[in-house]
Amino acid sequence: MMSNIGLFDEFPSVSAKQWKQKIQFDLKGADYNDALVWESLEGIKTKPFYNSEDLEGLKTYDLPKNHDWNIAQTIYAGDATKANKKALDIRNKGVESLIFTIPTADIDFATLLDGMDLESTPIHFNFQFLAVEPIKKLMTFLGDKTSHVYLHIDIITNLARSGNWFHSLEKDHANLEEIQSVTSKITGVNTIGVDLSLYQNAGGNRVQQLAYGLASANEYLNHFKSNKTFPISFKVAVGGNYFFEIAKLRALRWLWNSLAKEYGIENDCHILAIPSKRNKTLYDYNVNLLRTTSESMSAVLGGADTVCNLPYDAIYHKDNEFGERIARNQLLLLKEESYFEEASQISKGAYYIESLTEQLAEKALNLFKQIEKSGGFLDALKKGTILQKIKDSAAKEQQLFDDAQIVLVGTNKFQNKQDRMKENLELYPFVKTKPRKTLIEPIIEKRLAETVEQKRLDDE
Repeated sequence: MMSNIGLFDEFPSVSAKQWKQKIQFDLKGADYNDALVWESLEGIKTKPFYNSEDLEGLKTYDLPKNHDWNIAQTIYAGDATKANKKALDIRNKGVESLIFTIPTADIDFATLLDGMDLESTPIHFNFQFLAVEPIKKLMTFLGDKTSHVYLHIDIITNLARSGNWFHSLEKDHANLEEIQSVTSKITGVNTIGVDLSLYQNAGGNRVQQLAYGLASANEYLNHFKSNKTFPISFKVAVGGNYFFEIAKLRALRWLWNSLAKEYGIENDCHILAIPSKRNKTLYDYNVNLLRTTSESMSAVLGGADTVCNLPYDAIYHKDNEFGERIARNQLLLLKEESYFEEASQISKGAYYIESLTEQLAEKALNLFKQIEKSGGFLDALKKGTILQKIKDSAAKEQQLFDDAQIVLVGTNKFQNKQDRMKENLELYPFVKTKPRKTLIEPIIEKRLAETVEQKRLDDE
């Protein structure tokens, strides 16, 4: 609003050309592009400054005016009674949305959701299996209750992650159709989910994440062509490049709405964001607090609907009250103390972010079109094309980390040689190798610091 007061009316406007001339003069002969223009892994060249001229002719996408976001926390629901008790407890501590991980099909939803105000508490599910009967039981329990339920059923990403279907191609699709048929009769239930977090945590660049997520969504849209409303959710891992990640989330929503319109669908998507594991570290683990705070901020400013933080010790500790409380309080501080409650609109009109959003969206759309032209996402997954592209991207990022051009403080720079972690490991923090027969080679999540950390553990 300051610009309306006229404080700067007496100063002449400065064009981009004038700024660049001044910068080139100050460089004293150094090459402008070599010294100041940085290129990302996606091939996006980032300039040292942006101004209003960068918005001229630029396509943009705006969030709904009343957009807000919920604080979420995950709960393992191996025991429905214990999970329910924990859910009610953390609801009283500021958590607004719950994410239940469901390991087995014999879950008792009446016990799990007992005493919960479903109208004011959005519920997300992470099913570690694919079965129709438990979903039918859940729908029976919900009945005509007013609720907001996200099932995140995603058979395609399960194939990419595990190398196998849950059952088989035919049975998975048959189950999916039956589940969609059952859930479509209940108001407030969002059935299909697309998990982009796999591609980020495995080292895929942002354009790949967006294009693969969009291509997966398109597979589901093709499968359910008759639907004129198609509630869908995207799970996104947010990395450490603050502005690029803001732009990534904004581009995702823009791309979904563009694709949905081609099918005559007008409903928005739901974005669940969680910090990436890729840049989290075992040593100097408190730095993870800084990383997850920055990434949660990117999620909010990028327009995520639900933000679930990652505890600072998640890679090496089992679920514990202290780690979860700190993670929850990080989000509460952002929302209640840092005025981030309605901050998702702040990035609107920001020259740099608008430019990044448009470039990421355009590049992802072009890659999506290439995938569709060559046979679609499932075909590319089965041929190994997707896996190879992610491996190539991950190798480039890993090399930058190994050369300390991507810096993780305390790990590949400024190490504390006195750190000892071997006695603190409750979980195995590295890629687990378990040879098994698979239809396709799975896409494996791997942190950048793993090789460095394994050597340090061996040297302790």
